[in-house]
Amino acid sequence: MLNAANLFKEYKVGLNKLNVLKGIDLTVKKGEILGIVGPSGAGKSTLLHILGGLDEPTSGMITLEGKDISALKDRERAQLRNRHFGFVFQFYHLLPEFSAIENVMLPAVIRNSETKTKIRSKASDLLNRCGLSERLHHRPSELSGGEQQRVAVARALINTPKILFCDEPTGNLDTATGLQIKNLLWKLNRDFNMTLVVVTHDNELVKDATRVVRLKDGVILN
Repeated sequence: MLNAANLFKEYKVGLNKLNVLKGIDLTVKKGEILGIVGPSGAGKSTLLHILGGLDEPTSGMITLEGKDISALKDRERAQLRNRHFGFVFQFYHLLPEFSAIENVMLPAVIRNSETKTKIRSKASDLLNRCGLSERLHHRPSELSGGEQQRVAVARALINTPKILFCDEPTGNLDTATGLQIKNLLWKLNRDFNMTLVVVTHDNELVKDATRVVRLKDGVILN
């Protein structure tokens, strides 16, 4: 479904170069839960950002269903993310002045392929599925951390993405709430054959993933 070939990523730090990814080859298969684990600084988030089109590799190629997406222009990459990818981050990135349902609606409003009435109905259904039927009109400041992350999950799903990218999705939550979010994500995988790519330093989170790859110093170890 998604294939990365010989990915390198370098950053300039003063007069020096920081090599973050060093020749990564990786395939994401349709319907799987792929865990990417490793210590802090291993390059996990950088890899996820490049796979999801949030950043560009220094060299290498990424293909989505056979189409090269690594050389897209900024606007084309933004359209690709909006149409095909969903993102859930450690920090929820909800707009504080918007209600839960308005936050969920936003990516679909930007896409502008459906009426607002239909988008609102779909957003309401997603929030219901995420256990937030009573919280649709609450703002982020009125929600717990777990509830905010559920809103973020619903928002990531509003455009029916092909792949859901999760960067430390439970990293800002207590153990019990983190388990609830994990169970929600795994249920989405089962119910909708949703492809998940989950980046984490927590081996326990992805112990029952379809497949786990281990990253260290910018290199996949297995």
